[in-house]
Amino acid sequence: MACVRSIGCLTSVTQSPRHVSRSSGIVMSSCSALPITRSSFTGSPISLPPLHPPSPTTLRPRTLVPITMMVKPALQFIQGTDELTIPDVKLTRSRDGSNGMALFSFDQPSVFDSSGEVGEITGLYMIDEEGVIQSTDVNARFVNGKPEGIVAKHVMRTPQEWDRFMRFMERYSDQNGLQFVKKQ
Repeated sequence: MACVRSIGCLTSVTQSPRHVSRSSGIVMSSCSALPITRSSFTGSPISLPPLHPPSPTTLRPRTLVPITMMVKPALQFIQGTDELTIPDVKLTRSRDGSNGMALFSFDQPSVFDSSGEVGEITGLYMIDEEGVIQSTDVNARFVNGKPEGIVAKHVMRTPQEWDRFMRFMERYSDQNGLQFVKKQ
């Protein structure tokens, strides 16, 4: 059986047993290489120059810069497969604002076209740059034995869950041209 060694084992062993290169963040440790008697590897040996720690004058303090990942807001029934059908969304909220519910209605969703090939519907996943909101209350509607639509319900039990959901819906509606219409 062949053995794979890291490039750290190919460096000179004359350095200290645990040499830390602060410029590259690599920890080098001494190791011993055992001969491999039954290997099909026919490569050439290499030698690398020893690593020298940078002098104190070349060290610059690192400044951390926050990175914001921009993720396109999406709805998914199967993780990793975006739903292409835009749903009709109905929102209800208690008078005191402590809880609420969103009802998603999908007519002829695209997940029916590929669900047998990609996987099973495991819930409704609302994905954006903040993360994933998940609801497992998903029901399919059938007419004459054929799937016609999907109805998914997402219940929000705290004002924080409501605010998080509304931030997702704002991003999703901006991306897909949805408008909020208040009931008269």
